[in-house]
Amino acid sequence: MALSMPAIMKTTAARLSALYLLLFAICAVLLVFYMTSLSARMLTGQTQETINDEVLGLARVYQRGGLPLLVRVVEQRSRQPGANLYLIADANGQILTGNVQSLEPGVLEAEGWTTEPFSYRRFGEGELERQRNPIADPNEPSQSEVQVEGEKGHNAIALVLRLPNQMIMLVGRDLGEPERFRAVIRRALTLALGMMALGGILIWFFVGRAALKRIDSVSQASRRILGGDLSGRLPVTGAGDEFDRLSENLNSMLARIATLNEGLKQVSDNIAHDLKTPLTRLRNRAEATLSGKHNSAAYRQALEATIAESDHLIKTFNAILMISRLEAGYSSEITSRVDLAASVRDVVELYEPVAEEAGVTLETSVQDGFAVEGNRELIGQALSNIVDNAIKYSTDSTAKPTVRVALDRVGSEIRLSVTDNGQGIPDDADRARATERFVRLEKSRSQPGSGLGLSLAKAIMTFHKGRLDLLPANPGLSVVMSFPEREDR
Repeated sequence: MALSMPAIMKTTAARLSALYLLLFAICAVLLVFYMTSLSARMLTGQTQETINDEVLGLARVYQRGGLPLLVRVVEQRSRQPGANLYLIADANGQILTGNVQSLEPGVLEAEGWTTEPFSYRRFGEGELERQRNPIADPNEPSQSEVQVEGEKGHNAIALVLRLPNQMIMLVGRDLGEPERFRAVIRRALTLALGMMALGGILIWFFVGRAALKRIDSVSQASRRILGGDLSGRLPVTGAGDEFDRLSENLNSMLARIATLNEGLKQVSDNIAHDLKTPLTRLRNRAEATLSGKHNSAAYRQALEATIAESDHLIKTFNAILMISRLEAGYSSEITSRVDLAASVRDVVELYEPVAEEAGVTLETSVQDGFAVEGNRELIGQALSNIVDNAIKYSTDSTAKPTVRVALDRVGSEIRLSVTDNGQGIPDDADRARATERFVRLEKSRSQPGSGLGLSLAKAIMTFHKGRLDLLPANPGLSVVMSFPEREDR
């Protein structure tokens, strides 16, 4: 969805980009002015130092040979290529010798360093211009006259001194080189600023727009989810950046919420369907007891049956609540280090009389030294449900009914398996459905139960970050509790 410029500027990314660009521009402009002024000050300082050295040398010449020697030295140095500015004038400011043809008025009136750069024209520049422009009108003022009247020529700084005989000496240096250097620095920094600003705008345009599009796609997916479509997921591009990590975490959260909602719906449906029959049976028994005349023994028998049916219902509701709490990841159960071998021996010892009464052989193959972080009671309850189911459904075996409980390590997992040699569950779809709440397959309807044993065992394994697998044993069924192995701390 395309965004207008006002809408884009309302986004955090655009505001941050604008603030960073403004801050960068201010810093760059300050850097341009600072570097330019610093380079100008450095060159001006070097120029003044050069002029001071030149003046000291001329002072020694004047002390050694007087004005005649000073004039000869000034004339000699004036003719050298790239020479400084030299000028000797009388007390009235009339130029006598040197390489300066004219000066800006007022330069020779004050002794010492000139306070501001002044304009001047070198000796011979007017003649050169006349040679370049031979058709000039002779009635027009000369270049020197124009210069004297204030037309700007070259700029320079100079040191003005008065000799003992009141004559004036000026030693200066042209500022063309520092000004050219300063202009080069300014142009280079300005060009760099322009290129960086352009690069920043291009980066914002391409990278920022891509980020805005991703945020917009996340917003659209969020609106669909808020509309009730929990199957919708936030887009993941595979770049592995913070947007992908956020989307993956939110998608996991949405999947968890969808699972919980589905579980809540299943619980509501199961309670409405599967608990209706025992409640109806309970009501009919009470109504039948009240409708006739019975002795106290009959009433007592009816009440005992009602209490037993009620206990079964309470047990069923407790199992439902436990499953829901464990699947939600919330449990007040205390976890600690659990010795699985000891838990297996306790459960086997508890069910040995039950197995013996049912004519089932209960075997164990347990290795010591396997411990996991969890809740001993919950693990024991899950194992008890599985062993109880195995004993029930191994009685229809054509061979001698046998249930084998094994504990060993497979790879990085600790596996606790309960295997029977009954008819098992040959169909893969039925094995997947067997761990759902209140699900009882056709072959198991002849056995007592509520269909919550394997569902509770699966919830307990999920709580322990493990898994519950139903595998064919050929013959029979193998129920495997797989725990992730964790190192002792």
